Amino acid sequence: MQDNRNSRCGLGCDNMGTVCISTNRVLDCCRDRDCFEDVRIFLTSFGEEVVANASNIRTRCAKLIGAYVGVDAVPFNRGFYRVTVRYYVKVECEACLCMGKSQSFCGIAVLEKDVILYGGEGSVVSYSSSPATEYCGVVNTNNSCTNDPIAVVETVEPIVLSTKVMDCSCSCNSCCSECCEIPESICGCIDGELVSNSNSNSPHLYISFGIFSVIRIEREAQLLVQATDYSVPDKECTSASSDDNPCSLFNTMPFPINRFKTTVSACVEQNQSGGSCGCGNK
Repeated sequence: MQDNRNSRCGLGCDNMGTVCISTNRVLDCCRDRDCFEDVRIFLTSFGEEVVANASNIRTRCAKLIGAYVGVDAVPFNRGFYRVTVRYYVKVECEACLCMGKSQSFCGIAVLEKDVILYGGEGSVVSYSSSPATEYCGVVNTNNSCTNDPIAVVETVEPIVLSTKVMDCSCSCNSCCSECCEIPESICGCIDGELVSNSNSNSPHLYISFGIFSVIRIEREAQLLVQATDYSVPDKECTSASSDDNPCSLFNTMPFPINRFKTTVSACVEQNQSGGSCGCGNK
């Protein structure tokens, strides 16, 4: 039985050697900066009423509340996949009304993009054991998985570039179709129900966004890596509280010097180039 062991997996090796691990392997990735110009903001009936009576509107903040990431094989191009990303952004706006009053309201924006990445070929089905499964018992159909490629999207909060109010430039049916496709879980993030059959003659709110993102495509794979055996740490745990002296924990904290520093690197670079940094130095 000992001869059946796979020597390449590091079994029986010393403290440093090659071991086999199962993990996700990154096959392809890309980074991008996307500018979504004049995106229609879906509002509630209250929000549309505020927009219709506002003299000026500004966007206070924009926050990602969800995203859909889909992977589809590209026809006639083996190994390549189309990654579709749909962002759902919650925006909080403030409108200037009559007599110097302001009113805040929220809305939902839908941003979508597609990229093509290489995801490899081949597809297998894997089954895993479970302690709760008996030999002659009911077969668990949820213990299988495939090694189909998966897409991972990393992004930061969207940047608001512009806010404007314009008349609807498309037919009402095309505008309402996107509103009806917003999931209920996303719609529940704001108070009230989104209006899907708004009047095409009423003004609509449009916001331009900028998003930085990194998209990668992965597959499950077995890899040989260099590793060392795990050792028990020598450092002992320190209690986070002290009943004897409540200030003892605070006294052990280092002084946050960096919090009190003012970054002047940008000013130094501009001064060297002969420009003004706006801080009184030329």
